[in-house]
Amino acid sequence: MKFGDTFNEYLRGEQECFLEKCSHVEYKQLKKVLKSCRKCRATSTPTCVDEDDHNNTNNDGGGSSELCMYESCSLCDQKFFSELMKEASEIAGCFSSRVRRLLNLHVSTGMQRYVLRIRHCFTNDQQIMIQQGRMLIDYVTMNAIAIRKILKKYDKVHSSVNGRNFKSKLRAEHIELLQSPWLIELGAFYINFNGSNGVSGEFVDQFYCDLESDQPLMTLIVSDSVKLEYSLTCAVCLEIAFNPYALSCGHIFCKSCACSAASVMIFQGLKAAEPKCKCPVCREVGVYANPIHMIELDLLLKNRRKDYWKERMLEERSEMVKQSKEYWDSQTKYVIGY
Repeated sequence: MKFGDTFNEYLRGEQECFLEKCSHVEYKQLKKVLKSCRKCRATSTPTCVDEDDHNNTNNDGGGSSELCMYESCSLCDQKFFSELMKEASEIAGCFSSRVRRLLNLHVSTGMQRYVLRIRHCFTNDQQIMIQQGRMLIDYVTMNAIAIRKILKKYDKVHSSVNGRNFKSKLRAEHIELLQSPWLIELGAFYINFNGSNGVSGEFVDQFYCDLESDQPLMTLIVSDSVKLEYSLTCAVCLEIAFNPYALSCGHIFCKSCACSAASVMIFQGLKAAEPKCKCPVCREVGVYANPIHMIELDLLLKNRRKDYWKERMLEERSEMVKQSKEYWDSQTKYVIGY
């Protein structure tokens, strides 16, 4: 079965109610744009119509994709890439907000959990959360595959590398779907719930984590043989990231290491970092403003490496007490003058 048919079947499948409130790649529409470009190449010389004719055609109900004379394709490119960027951004936003809401419910206690059970008529809320987690994994992987395939098709039709460059742009804008820290959190959540090393979904073959090796990894193998590995090593201390935080650029660090790199104290937190602070890995500026606390990943480490987690917790707590004492001693000296 062709991917286009598989994708349409997915959109009309059992997750249709879930997908009604989520954005997705307009794969069929984008494919029509590329089909029109191919026709232009076969029937016309490499040129492009002027802007006035383009506007007139649009007023008559025609699409801009019918105006391209293949190689220049400026109007088609504008429509194709702007629409795809918008869709990718909306999908990334929808995915992160849905995962954040799901994980908040997972760690909820007391009255908040009671209200959750009322909303679901006291059904097994764990089963519901596992089902939602699986749907979110399928949602992000299917749309990521759709983006990858449509860009590959674009480069094939135009004999260009613009599609490949666009993928680099998505990565630079931090909206490449399969590089989202929320996907790592979702995988950790799913493994924590299942209590096993692996997890599978309708469109995901394997999602598993290895914390015992020298290079701890979380691995995602998608059904069309795409294998992605996410390093869980902090680039500062070169250990498994403890109490991990993901910066806006996507790199994951121990909280204490990230605070040290930003020249802030642990008890102050990463949001206290100055806007000019850079990521220790990619050197991007302004990545500390909205860090993601990887609670599920930390819970996975706590369950799988209890002795290591306890040792690191005592080290961080000791360092935080030491920093707090030095900070308040300096503040006291400043106030009283000696």
